[in-house]
Amino acid sequence: MSAPVNIIVGSHVWVEDPAQAWIGGEVTKINGEQLHVRTGDGKTVVKSISKVFPKDNEAPPGGVDDMTKLSYLHEPGVLNNLATRYELNEIYTYTGNILIAINPFQRLPHLYDTHMMEQYKGAGFGELSPHVFAVADVAYRAMINEGKSNSILVSGESGAGKTETTKMLMRYLAYLGGRSGVEGRTVEQQVLESNPVLEAFGNAKTVRNNNSSRFGKFVEIQFDNKGRISGAAIRTYLLERSRVCQISDPERNYHCFYLLCAAPAEEKEKYKLGSPSSFHYLNQSNCYGLDGVDDAEEYLATRRAMDIVGISEEEQEAIFRVVAAVLHLGNVEFAKGEEIDSSVLKDEKSRFHLNTTAELLKCDVKSLEDALIKRVMVTPEEVITRTLDPVAAISSKDAFAKTIYSRLFDWLVEKINNSIGQDPNSKSIIGVLDIYGFESFKFNSFEQFCINFTNEKLQQHFNQHVFKMEQEEYTKEEIDWSYIEFVDNQDVLDLIEKKPGGIISLLDEACMFPKSTHETFSQKLYQTFKNNKRFIKPKLSRTSFTISHYAGEVTYQADMFIDKNKDYVVAEHQDLLIASKCSFVAGLFPPSPEESSKSSKFSSIGSRFKLQLQSLMETLSSTEPHYIRCVKPNNVLKPAIFENLNIIQQLRCGGVLEAIRISCAGYPTRRTFYEFLNRFGVLAPEVLDGNYDDMVACQMILDKMGMKGYQIGKTKVFLRAGQMAELDARRSEVLGNAARIIQRQTRTHIARKEFVELRRAAISLQSNLRGILARKLYEQLRREAAALKIEKNFRGYIARKSYLKERSSAIIIQTGLRAMKARDEFRFRKQTKAAIQIQAHLRRHIAYSYYKRLQKAVVVTQCGWRRRVARKELRMLKMAARETGALKEAKDKLEKRVEELTWRLQIEKRLRTDLEDEKAQEVAKLHDALHAMQIQVEEANARVIKEREAAQKAIEEAPPVIKETPVIIEDTEKINSLLADINSLKESLLLEREAKEEVKKAQAEAEVKNKELVKKLEDSDRKVDQLQELVQRLEEKISNSESENQILRQQALAASPTGKALSARPRTVIIQRTPENGNALNGEAKTGSDTTLALSNVREPESEGKPQKSLNEKQQENQDLLIKCISQDLGFSGGKPVAACVIYKCLLHWRSFEVERTTVFDRIIQTIASAVEAQDNTDVLAYWLSNTSTLLMLLQRTLKASGAASLTPQRRRTASSSLFGRMSQGLRASPQSAGLPFINGRGLSRLDGLRQVEAKYPALLFKQQLTAFLEKLYGMIRDNLKKEISPLLGLCIQAPRTSRQGLVKGRSHANAVAQQALVAHWQSIVKSLNNYLKIMKANYAPPFLVRKVFTQIFSFIDVQLFNSLLLRRECCSFSNGEYVKTGLAELEQWCVEATEEYSGSAWEELKHIRQAVGFLVIHQKPKKSLNEITKELCPGLSIQQLYRISTMYWDDKYGTHSVSTDVTTSMRAMVSEDSNNAVSTSFLLDDDSSIPFSVDDISKSMQQVEVADVDPPPLIRENSGFGFLLARSE
Repeated sequence: MSAPVNIIVGSHVWVEDPAQAWIGGEVTKINGEQLHVRTGDGKTVVKSISKVFPKDNEAPPGGVDDMTKLSYLHEPGVLNNLATRYELNEIYTYTGNILIAINPFQRLPHLYDTHMMEQYKGAGFGELSPHVFAVADVAYRAMINEGKSNSILVSGESGAGKTETTKMLMRYLAYLGGRSGVEGRTVEQQVLESNPVLEAFGNAKTVRNNNSSRFGKFVEIQFDNKGRISGAAIRTYLLERSRVCQISDPERNYHCFYLLCAAPAEEKEKYKLGSPSSFHYLNQSNCYGLDGVDDAEEYLATRRAMDIVGISEEEQEAIFRVVAAVLHLGNVEFAKGEEIDSSVLKDEKSRFHLNTTAELLKCDVKSLEDALIKRVMVTPEEVITRTLDPVAAISSKDAFAKTIYSRLFDWLVEKINNSIGQDPNSKSIIGVLDIYGFESFKFNSFEQFCINFTNEKLQQHFNQHVFKMEQEEYTKEEIDWSYIEFVDNQDVLDLIEKKPGGIISLLDEACMFPKSTHETFSQKLYQTFKNNKRFIKPKLSRTSFTISHYAGEVTYQADMFIDKNKDYVVAEHQDLLIASKCSFVAGLFPPSPEESSKSSKFSSIGSRFKLQLQSLMETLSSTEPHYIRCVKPNNVLKPAIFENLNIIQQLRCGGVLEAIRISCAGYPTRRTFYEFLNRFGVLAPEVLDGNYDDMVACQMILDKMGMKGYQIGKTKVFLRAGQMAELDARRSEVLGNAARIIQRQTRTHIARKEFVELRRAAISLQSNLRGILARKLYEQLRREAAALKIEKNFRGYIARKSYLKERSSAIIIQTGLRAMKARDEFRFRKQTKAAIQIQAHLRRHIAYSYYKRLQKAVVVTQCGWRRRVARKELRMLKMAARETGALKEAKDKLEKRVEELTWRLQIEKRLRTDLEDEKAQEVAKLHDALHAMQIQVEEANARVIKEREAAQKAIEEAPPVIKETPVIIEDTEKINSLLADINSLKESLLLEREAKEEVKKAQAEAEVKNKELVKKLEDSDRKVDQLQELVQRLEEKISNSESENQILRQQALAASPTGKALSARPRTVIIQRTPENGNALNGEAKTGSDTTLALSNVREPESEGKPQKSLNEKQQENQDLLIKCISQDLGFSGGKPVAACVIYKCLLHWRSFEVERTTVFDRIIQTIASAVEAQDNTDVLAYWLSNTSTLLMLLQRTLKASGAASLTPQRRRTASSSLFGRMSQGLRASPQSAGLPFINGRGLSRLDGLRQVEAKYPALLFKQQLTAFLEKLYGMIRDNLKKEISPLLGLCIQAPRTSRQGLVKGRSHANAVAQQALVAHWQSIVKSLNNYLKIMKANYAPPFLVRKVFTQIFSFIDVQLFNSLLLRRECCSFSNGEYVKTGLAELEQWCVEATEEYSGSAWEELKHIRQAVGFLVIHQKPKKSLNEITKELCPGLSIQQLYRISTMYWDDKYGTHSVSTDVTTSMRAMVSEDSNNAVSTSFLLDDDSSIPFSVDDISKSMQQVEVADVDPPPLIRENSGFGFLLARSE
């Protein structure tokens, strides 16, 4: 990274700045080795030439996604590129195959959704924009393809986003590796669910981060041989144990302590806890809470997480007892005892906390006290017990607390690993290392020493990997790299870990000697490493030392090194806890047999950590590493703030700049031949004019410039450090000379132009001056003549003025008088009119007020009534919206109720009929009796009259005296007898009349009862009608469910193509499923009855008119012949598919649609399935697409469900197929409407208007199977075309590099050839489209389906091109926009040539890519406002899409800029607002692979097919069994 010396006046450079780290400027003066630079903020600074770096002014405005593409690979260039990308929300950047991730401190959900995962799945590294998914994908592909384990190393300081990055990695690996579930939860879910537990017990607030991991974590994700996640394990390293007892302000202890102090009151009381400030281990810092974090809620969340990972309630209770015991233990204090070097509890408060600790740990209080203040020493002679002074007792207490806590953390990790489960048979793993970054604070202790030691180890591994990548690049390009030196930090590692003689060894040695102090340890270090260049002794300190790490010098305070390095377990402590009555606490300390002979076993944290680190490095060395460097952009943890100094420090600590140093040791600048010639071709124009190969041309330019040490690879030019700046300086000089020539010619042109204009102006000035003089003379003569005329007119004016003055006075007086009179009249009329208007307005106001009140009352009344009606409708809708099961149950109840009502109705009808018959008989009898009585009375009256007449005649004829008396007596007797008869007759008549009245009364009562029965019958009829409507609605709701049809289609489609499932399926399956399609369970019996009904209407012989239940041998032969015939390609007749027409006519003639059982449908479906097995044969697929669509259209217009009253084909069940339908049909339908409709003529009538046929279940199932096959054929054709054009679309999104001859003017032929090459890929797509269109036309595929195919294909093209444009920055350029626009013109031309009949709205489907390309190629983008862009240029694009295009755009042709900063800022604000409002912010499009049509759409769009005009194929034409086909066609 040494600065180049080739800097001239006018060069743009980077100079160091104390505030911004690096700032850009321009060299104004060179004074020897001193440069005068005018910086961007207007200041002028003087810097040494070795302290400045060249700046690339031609760098893309949006930065580069891979920093190896930078022209100048140095520290300021890297920083500027990261800052530029971060400003555009591009948080990921590559450096070779290393990913740098800058924490955005805001939600960016569109970067991590499932659609984004799909884009990166299988994509080449570097093909799409940098992303953490790309790194994970490379690791997974390498593991699958090479069978070698991989590791991903995530590093960075606290708050840089390591944990979130690790989560994203595991999410993506789970997405790639399937979801091998364990107890209902996936492995990656369990790993992620364990994070809250580990964070609660292993994370704490530090100076830089509120949730800093104080341990290292290596997650091994295990995969089986199929690449699926099969297990996982979590390894932890170096928990910061000292934090349990010692914290500094403003940091916090581990989260779990504060969470427990914020637990519910009953739990705090159980553990005898108070506020955090009352505990010594927590109140060493004044920070007890975190902003935006509720410890009470976090406590409950941690308990839930512990439940999820499988920690039982008893174990949780024991865990928090241990945590509370540690807190109480910290409050135990000691005072000096009576004996020398002894100690006792300080006060009652300490006694209380000691008792509480013993109670929580369930151990003996006295034993606990003795374990803290006494030590037992075992000698060969005796056992000696000695006491500890207060300082040693405090140390013993803290050691006890740290030991308990570290054992608890280890137990949690082991429990989590057991819960997740590991795969012992796993062959490969992907390890994700989330470990602390390099740390350098004001005060650095033993923890920072271990952390930085870890980072030194990892940096060495990183350097070796980077150097290996450099070697692979050089080897691939076949250049010599043997002399390049490797940057190594082995000397620092030797200083720390070398045995013997390293710092860790010396520290262990000091720990084993009781008399050692931190001062003696420091002096030992000074003496041992006084000549080591990496070890520095500070001047003003006796216990500090400085190590020169790869990231800079760090000074360590050795005061606590010895205490913190000791890791022994005191035997008294261990014995005490082993004897605990709590099995959990005892289980934390398993007894070790080798420790029984010593009072304590010494072990070193440094040594143990060195072994752990060695194990980790061995694991990493056995895997293929991938690196992610996380960077925290600012310390305030807020978005859009980029602190340069902070970033530079992290880049140094993360080893990124170290990797750049390794690159600079070789060839930091690499350019492809095209890029090199395009940039530096101006240095040697004669080379461009010559017909040289690109490699030769590059070498000629470099040789001409006198470059030494460069290398020419197979595809790139490799330049040493500083050579790029020298070439740029030469280029600037050439361009400067050219600019001066242009300026000279331009100045000459301007001066000549000014002289000509000045001469023209002088001539014009002289002409105007002469004109002015002539006009002045003329003006003087004119003024003299005018003076005479003025005098004459003035005298006349004075005389006339005197006259007019007198006249006007008289007129004024007259006018005043007349005006006064007129005003009086006007005032009177105005007052009258005003009064009238006031009256009119008042009356109108009164009327209007009344009208408004009336209108308001009406509106209120209407609203109330409508609200009442609406509530009533709502209640009815709610009642109707019950579940399907409830509806079916209601339906069954209603049907039973209807049966009961019908039965009662029939009984009532029968009773009414009997009653009417009895009444009629009684009335007839009474009428007959009355008539007989009347006849008897008439006869009696006649006899009386005759007898009277005879008596009168006899009296007249008798002698007057003699015979007078006897006659009178005889007549009297007769009269009396007659009168008696008359009286008896009258009595009988009266009796008859009374009987008649009684009969009439009974009749009236019967009529009243009859009317009541009729009324009840009408009510029953009305209820029956209501029930019928309700049941019909219920049936429609149930039967109209599309899921039933879809399930039947999927079942038919799954069974039919195999050719076995349908034929092997027993026929009873159809019988069992008939109730779902409107037929009774006893299908055979119903068929027999329907057949009997049909026979009554059929006039043809039995062989033609009867629907058959089984096929005879002749019909079986006919079916075999039909199947054999349609298995061949029958072609088309008059544009109609022959196979479809023949199948339809045969099925219609055989009445296959009307039988309950048949195998012909299954055989036809099997034939179609076997024919389309070859999915790549588009011709066959198009042939059967045409046949199936035609046949389906004929079925749609012909078939209707059994018992339907309407002739319109419907998918729902009809009323007659249900219990209620059958009953209502029997009650309401006329006898002529029962039974099956008959077929006119002799099997086939003229098919100009398709007849409706009552279809049974097999026919309906056949129709659904055909629908499923049609959708499958459509999808296969569409997907085949997608597969064919997909590889071409990847080439169409980015313009191919033209040869360097395009750089030279005057080569029209070469340009024409290049232009032809540019559209070659697009023409290939057009060729594929034409090929498919030709095949579809040749097979007479319905134009409706052809339009749908090409509409979805163009939508697919739009999605693929648009998504690629948004994910690849190199595609968002001006020239690439022109290239894609040219290709889209080819597609538009194809749409025009294909005509709208076949292309439809396909061109409109390309709206996203068309608008995006239109935006790329417009000029003067900075002048466009946001409203113009969103409303006029790109109305179809979302704000997220526009923002991404605007930020990724770069002009590689004219060097213009993207939209203005104001527009970009507004877009960013809108994107952030959408993100905060949880609005979907995905900028990628989804491909629609659904079926965009229904059977009704096909039926409506296709024209009527005259099947009778289709000629039968030769195979069946001569067969007598198919004579009906031949007869109709003739």
